[in-house]
Amino acid sequence: MVREDGKRNFALRETDGDEESVYSGNTPRQAALKAARRLDPASSEDEASGTELRLREKGTDKVHIYDGWAWRESAPDNKPDWMPGEITEANVSKKGIEHLES
Repeated sequence: MVREDGKRNFALRETDGDEESVYSGNTPRQAALKAARRLDPASSEDEASGTELRLREKGTDKVHIYDGWAWRESAPDNKPDWMPGEITEANVSKKGIEHLES
């Protein structure tokens, strides 16, 4: 379901089918990146291990499947005053789409 502002809601599905977290974004990838930033970050991107993220688009039976990983990195030199010196970065790679059984 698309909201008035054009964003869609995606529920993060656990292996048992529970959906406790909801992320919004214009695309499934945008929501997956938000979910990946909440993973336990590694010290660098090379050391980060992938975790499967399953995001069900609210109002549909589509489940978007991604591999996501997160890592710690130094904040840019031109960072705003409120930003900490070390930030969490993330990336995702799409694996596919599944449809839930009714």
